[in-house]
Amino acid sequence: MLNPIDTDTDTVIRDGRVAGAFPGEIHEGVAWWVAACFVVVSRSQEMAVAHDGHPATAEFHRRFCLGAINAEHFGCQVSSLGTADETQLLDAMKHLGGVPGALLTTTDEAYRQTVTIRLYDCGGQPVTEGTGLSRLREMIASDRVPIPVNDQAKGHVAERRDLVESP
Repeated sequence: MLNPIDTDTDTVIRDGRVAGAFPGEIHEGVAWWVAACFVVVSRSQEMAVAHDGHPATAEFHRRFCLGAINAEHFGCQVSSLGTADETQLLDAMKHLGGVPGALLTTTDEAYRQTVTIRLYDCGGQPVTEGTGLSRLREMIASDRVPIPVNDQAKGHVAERRDLVESP
């Protein structure tokens, strides 16, 4: 399988996040892999996903959602919040009953963009080395991406912008 990280996995998956220069260190496929592995590591059947609205982040967000719904037998239901900040994501995760979540962002720097995927556990805490990040990194580095066992095992993406819109 094509590795979505164009450099050392330890360089990209560390310090409580997945981040790398785009293009150069990572490509959009990293989001699919991270999501599928995160579902397996967290044993999630539901999660919330948001992004910052940056044009480069859009494809990473789309692929993250697809990876999450295609993780082994979990049938993960993804609530796609669209554009949201961390506070809105955490509130939506809580509203959904304490589900894990992910926030995808892009920063523009001189001559490059850095894409960051931050993962949160069901309590709204950032995922750390000890709470799953090291296992996720190991799965990707060893090319053990969790694929669906069959079409019935797939989850579904629901657009849930209503969870972040102001009344």
